[in-house]
Amino acid sequence: MDKIYIRDLEVYGFHGVNQQEKDMGQCFLISLELFLDLKEAGETDDLTKTVNYAQLCFDIEEKFKKEKYDLIERAAEELAEFILLKYDLVSSLKLKIKKPWAPIGKPLDYVAVEIDRGWHTAYVAIGSNMGDREKNLNSAIELINDSKLSKVTKISNFYETNPFGYLEQDKFLNGALEVKTLLSPNKLMRFLLEKEKDLKRERIIKWGPRTIDLDILLYDNIITSEEEIIIPHPRMQERAFVLKPLLDIAQYVMHPVLNKRVVELMNEVSE
Repeated sequence: MDKIYIRDLEVYGFHGVNQQEKDMGQCFLISLELFLDLKEAGETDDLTKTVNYAQLCFDIEEKFKKEKYDLIERAAEELAEFILLKYDLVSSLKLKIKKPWAPIGKPLDYVAVEIDRGWHTAYVAIGSNMGDREKNLNSAIELINDSKLSKVTKISNFYETNPFGYLEQDKFLNGALEVKTLLSPNKLMRFLLEKEKDLKRERIIKWGPRTIDLDILLYDNIITSEEEIIIPHPRMQERAFVLKPLLDIAQYVMHPVLNKRVVELMNEVSE
C-alpha cells in the first residue's frame, strides 16, 4: 500500500491531566502515515485522487485544539477517527502524538503514544421470519448505515429458506451484507445486538422465530476464539442459507480457517 507521511506537525494544544496543562496549553508534535492508493494520482496529476496534505494539516490542527482531554491516548483516538471519516481515500493510518513538554520533572526528549487504525471489512448474515420480513431486513440495513462508524457497501439478493434447528416456525428471508467498519469485532457485535433490540428481537427459543438476526460471518481475515465472539462464524460452512447470499457478494473471499473460498464452501454444502 502506498503512503503519505507527515512528520512532527507542531500544534499548540490543551491536553493533560493537570489543570495547568488545560489552562496554559503546550506544544505537541503530530506525525502521520496515511495508507492509500496513489497510483491514479500519479498517473493523472489530479489532486482529487490523493490527500491534500496542506488541507489535512489545517484540519488536524483545528480538530486537535477543539477539545481538551486528560490523555493524549484519547486525543489520538479522536484524531484518527476524524481523519478516517473525513478522508475517504485513506484506508488506514499510523498516528503518533509526541508531548515534549510533559510535566514529569525529569529530563527527556518527549513522551508519546502511537496507534494504528483503519477501516475493516466484515460480512454479516441477516435473516427474518416474523412480520414483514423484507421490511425488517431493509430496516436493519438502514440502522447500520445510520452509524458513522459502519456502512453497508454490498447487499446480496434475499432468499426464502426453510427454518433450521427449530422447525415449527415460518420460513426465513435471508441475505448477506458487506460492511465497512471502524469498529473492532467485539464492538461491531455489540452494535449489531443493539440493532436487533431496536427491531424488537426477542431470544426465547434457540433458533426460534425472530424479527431480525444479525451474525458476523467474517471480519477481515482474523480468527478469534473469545467467549464473546467467534470469527469466522463456527457453522457458516454448514449452512446453505448463509452461503448462498454470501456467494452474491463475496464468492472469492477466503475462509481463514478452512482456507477455502466461499464459492468452494457453497459447492460442498447441500441446499
